[in-house]
Amino acid sequence: MEGKEFALNDVVMMKKPHPCGENRWKIIRMGMDIRIKCLGCDHSVMIPRRQFTKKMKKVLEKAEE
Repeated sequence: MEGKEFALNDVVMMKKPHPCGENRWKIIRMGMDIRIKCLGCDHSVMIPRRQFTKKMKKVLEKAEE
């Protein structure tokens, strides 16, 4: 399995869409847990890093350095 590279403020696609219908999430906090915010309805969710790496499909937009 390839290493999934992601960073703070990246926009990622998850395997399952949010109930609002949007599938794009922005990473707003990183640590042992990762907080992501839905770009459709602005709902934020905090999930463990291990679970996040399983559920993330790909990085759509890299954050500007």
